[in-house]
Amino acid sequence: MRLRSLVPTLVAISVVFVHASADAQWINHPTPGTPRTADGKPDLTAAMPRTSDGKPDLSGIWAMNGLGYSTNITSVEMLPWAQKIYEARSATYGHEDPVVNCLPEGPRAGLPGLEPFRIVQTPYVSFFLYESSPMRQVFTDGRKLPVDPTPTWMGYSVARWEGDTFVVETSGYNDRTWLDFTGHPHSEALRMTERFRRTDFGHMKAAITFDDPKAYAKPWTIDVDVSLVSDTELLEYVCLENEKDRDRLVGRVSEDRKSSIKVSREILQRYAGTYDVPMLGIWTISVDGDALAIEMSGGGGKQRAFAQSQTIFLFPPIGGSVRFEGDAKGPATGFVLTIVEGDIPATRK
Repeated sequence: MRLRSLVPTLVAISVVFVHASADAQWINHPTPGTPRTADGKPDLTAAMPRTSDGKPDLSGIWAMNGLGYSTNITSVEMLPWAQKIYEARSATYGHEDPVVNCLPEGPRAGLPGLEPFRIVQTPYVSFFLYESSPMRQVFTDGRKLPVDPTPTWMGYSVARWEGDTFVVETSGYNDRTWLDFTGHPHSEALRMTERFRRTDFGHMKAAITFDDPKAYAKPWTIDVDVSLVSDTELLEYVCLENEKDRDRLVGRVSEDRKSSIKVSREILQRYAGTYDVPMLGIWTISVDGDALAIEMSGGGGKQRAFAQSQTIFLFPPIGGSVRFEGDAKGPATGFVLTIVEGDIPATRK
């Protein structure tokens, strides 16, 4: 099963891809209409397909590289009430995230990057299908957004084409969802604008703008790379089936900060560099004052880690720890990321 309650559970997503039954899930069944290279692999750099009316065809299974943004969606100033809520949520590693209780992800659906989503494009309505959230209907029949809608988890979406860019506007969200795993809140005034531009057969660019004047000082936009996922299918997702996270979500960031120790800058410099983290992309580690900062792939900026020893650092955004490896006198050769589901070894690039 794919556990999706917090970032520490992201690894389970990819584990399912590896170990799922090929017969039951159609893993490696060739996707019809996919151009191939000489060795039979999908040619992701082939020409972008178009529909019969000449529009780019966005249909297919996609994955956003939004891992970093899923832990830190923005640094834009929050209004006081929103700042207070954010501080309370982030202090407990996001234990109260509605997703922990198997509720929909709302406007961040699809953003973490390891859970694929499907776009089904038709002339008058397109569908965004997620494994862990309800589908979205995106209407392209000329209707406007509802003026006074009943708030919902996934909002109401309409779209239009601007040249080859598919522009989706969504409003009517309830205020119960979080914008990221660390707890950035939003109000029912949130309006999200997504701009999807397919650049070739296997790649899209997404620019996502969040505008919530009741919670933030100004709108902001994140840019996310989106990649086609070929020769596979979406998996059935039942949140409470084999759910094991909630009983373990008991820590507080303040307690972990108190237990942190001071590590010399000389040692910290040994860990600075870029690392390849399987399934989670490229992470960049740097020295920020007297501490380490980690920047994950997919945006989100630098986020601090807290030293528990000379080699082990807690990383609150994912609720796990990083243990560096290598010769004590030279640069680290890699690290081991420890999260709820187990250990992930990362190598230095």
